[in-house]
Amino acid sequence: MSDTTNPFAAMMAQAQEMAKAFNPALESFTPKDLEKLWPTMPKEFMEMSFGKGLSKDGLDAKTRLLITLSGLTMLGAQSDTQIRMTVRHALEAGATKDEIAETIGMMSMFAGLPSMTRAMETAREVLDGHEEEGKET
Repeated sequence: MSDTTNPFAAMMAQAQEMAKAFNPALESFTPKDLEKLWPTMPKEFMEMSFGKGLSKDGLDAKTRLLITLSGLTMLGAQSDTQIRMTVRHALEAGATKDEIAETIGMMSMFAGLPSMTRAMETAREVLDGHEEEGKET
């Protein structure tokens, strides 16, 4: 047992070699690129699916997405993709940049500062991109 190779690193290296053999373009693929392929749902669809379509007196899609964002913040560093997608959908549902920041900031009391900071940095990627597209909130 003198082999000091990390088994996880060896498995990942083998998987990368296999992916390159199947398709050389996979060498430069990142999961973050996959997010760009996922469409942003229109607000009306979100309302129908998650908001007023279920209960006319229930929560609207924006509120549901802000609640989801707070839960994802609680998970800490393991939900970057989900945070980016939820922020994007919350903006589409009518949430403002300040509402998103306040939702994440409030979680510092429950999830801790590291989780809140990580979620805020992740959300900022979407918010900055949203402003660059000329959709400033």
